[in-house]
Amino acid sequence: MPGMLLGDVLPNFAVETTCGGMKLHDFLGDSWGILFSHPRDFTPVCTTELGRAARLSSEFSKRKVKMIALSIDSLENHHGWTKDILAYNCEESACCSLPFPIIADSKRELAIALGMLDADEKDKDGMPLTARCVFIIGPDKKLKLSVLYPATTGRNFDEILRVVDSLQLTAGRQLSTPADWRPGDCVMVPAGMSEEEAASLFPAGVYSKDLPSGKKYLRYTHQQ
Repeated sequence: MPGMLLGDVLPNFAVETTCGGMKLHDFLGDSWGILFSHPRDFTPVCTTELGRAARLSSEFSKRKVKMIALSIDSLENHHGWTKDILAYNCEESACCSLPFPIIADSKRELAIALGMLDADEKDKDGMPLTARCVFIIGPDKKLKLSVLYPATTGRNFDEILRVVDSLQLTAGRQLSTPADWRPGDCVMVPAGMSEEEAASLFPAGVYSKDLPSGKKYLRYTHQQ
């Protein structure tokens, strides 16, 4: 099945959304982007997911990240379901709207091209539904991260926010973030970098953890 690999450019599809017709590259502009799909409207886990994404929208906006959702449901269903999502968030649907558009991919064109279909989850006609995919797109329109969840497991949008922080911090810089990293924690120095170069690039200092192997590859520096 076709799909996207890290470093691939997001195709500039023309899409119909709850905010009108648009092309994906025009929507993203020079921002970071998150394209995330869900199996069906009017379903329990999906409602909690889009509700959580909506509640965190201001945090994503602070990071100059635009969100756009997708499923195979119709625009009519998307608009109707939006009221349920807002009610789940205890918001008045009459005066509020979701802070991101939802793509209506009823012909599955995007889902097929991007590898978003879940062969284990099918509709009443036996056609596969969209999986719980997350694509994080950089300002260069290239795929920086992809995660695929099964229908039974809702996504952790706080983790998606953490990943955005890591991707933005490390973009174009010679450093990486360790397991369970949070903004403000120490970051890691590349294993192949010489001590001289590390000292030059990281004036805050570099320290390493002593290991039985004697190799000095676990090196940390303070986030700057």
